[in-house]
Amino acid sequence: MLLLKADQSCDTTTRSHEKKGYLMQQSLITHYRSFSSFTYPGLYQERLRRDLPADIRQAGHLLRLQMIHKGTLYAGRARTDTRTRYGDMSKVPWYRQSEDDYFPTATAMLAELYRRDARGFVLDRAEEHKLILTCRFVAIMMASILKSRGIPARVRAGYAPYIPSDQIETHWITQYWDDSHARWVTIDVDTSLEDRPFDPFDMPPGVFDFAATAWLTMRAGHKEATAYSTHEGQHPLHALATQVITDFHYLMNNEITYTHIPAFIASGFEDTNEPQLQEVDALAHLLLRPEENFTRLQDIWETNRGFRLLRGSLI
Repeated sequence: MLLLKADQSCDTTTRSHEKKGYLMQQSLITHYRSFSSFTYPGLYQERLRRDLPADIRQAGHLLRLQMIHKGTLYAGRARTDTRTRYGDMSKVPWYRQSEDDYFPTATAMLAELYRRDARGFVLDRAEEHKLILTCRFVAIMMASILKSRGIPARVRAGYAPYIPSDQIETHWITQYWDDSHARWVTIDVDTSLEDRPFDPFDMPPGVFDFAATAWLTMRAGHKEATAYSTHEGQHPLHALATQVITDFHYLMNNEITYTHIPAFIASGFEDTNEPQLQEVDALAHLLLRPEENFTRLQDIWETNRGFRLLRGSLI
């Protein structure tokens, strides 16, 4: 009889854990299906569902053809890159510069795409009508497209060792939940037209360096902070820590621009302050497994002012 009671207790405990796991999974799905201020497409949501191919790869390629990376534009103008896969850079008006500051949200990007060419997403968009935007914006637009179809999606911040450069490039990519295989699929729409030894619409683990992985690799002494690219002349260690906290924001559906600096960094972060470094360590360890640690990450999001609050030119 005692054995039977023990078995029943174990069975009840197992069912309880399974129920909690199911509820957590549903909570995650709901969280990543929802739009943020940055991914919300506004009145264009129906256009995203109707005007783009149902196939994610085809939709990603079509999206990429609506945009030109500022690096591609400048290299084309300097004739250091004469490839035409992104179009003829000589056809882009001479006064056109990076437009990252102009269109930080999906709604802003969509409004300008349709203003420049009322047909919207088209294969033959003229070079002068393309948006000059970097990877963060492409990733956000792709997440908006996926969310518009009810597919859970999120943008991630990190680094791309596969982009040729003197340093490991800061980069943003998109992930979506493949319900049929119960896994997150990592896609890099921004570089999807490049020749890579992997599929940019189903990237193998380890190809993209998530910010937490890069930080912990540096902290373990396997790489110097200077191996990674920086923004706006930031100290290399500060830039790495910023990218970790930025990825945290993205996992919380707050896809801030790279001109937004966490208050934790802007308010006296020191590369010799071990307690501060350990705070970033602790966050990075949680970000390695965001699904398992989602409740703890949400608690930090609701309580940690240094990680959540931002500094910037207009904040």
